Amino acid sequence: MRPVPYREVKRRLQAAGFVEVAQTGSHVKFAKSTDEGTLTATVPKHREVSPGTLRSILRQARLSEREFDHL
Repeated sequence: MRPVPYREVKRRLQAAGFVEVAQTGSHVKFAKSTDEGTLTATVPKHREVSPGTLRSILRQARLSEREFDHL
């Protein structure tokens, strides 16, 4: 996995049904309602999101790397 620009992460999360709900400093919170409840993912609004941080975001969003790549 390689670093991904914030704008790309935002675009792909929105394609997966997430909406931007809040921002605190340089971190943006995205949320999506599901049958099990609300999923939230916090994304740092940095030039690039590092691979480890991206894996954490995908875990929060319950997306696999493959699903994220195909969005």
